[in-house]
Amino acid sequence: MASPAGTKYSLKARVREFGVPPIHDALVIGNRAAIGCTAIRKAIELLVASPFEHIEFKDDVVSDIIVRTAILRRIPKEKLIAFVLAQVKPLMAADEILHLDLEVEVVVEGNTL
Repeated sequence: MASPAGTKYSLKARVREFGVPPIHDALVIGNRAAIGCTAIRKAIELLVASPFEHIEFKDDVVSDIIVRTAILRRIPKEKLIAFVLAQVKPLMAADEILHLDLEVEVVVEGNTL
């Protein structure tokens, strides 16, 4: 196919690593999700280099949280669970799996340095 005279073409691509499953910081798994926590954890172990921790609890919507271990070094597990139940749970259905990008900021004060 011939191009019309004076026509210019440009192609731009953003190339990045494909992650399966696409998880960075955490997943919140509904208790009726199509894929269970065990299968997701196995996939993460095989495909993601950084370690993740599994938090399981009883709730009418949320059954599990899978979170990057580094996140739990900055925020207590109980505070993360409280955040998910208060802020994320109202946005999800029991058959969903939600991906979380978390920004944890820790402010440290020291008087004797």
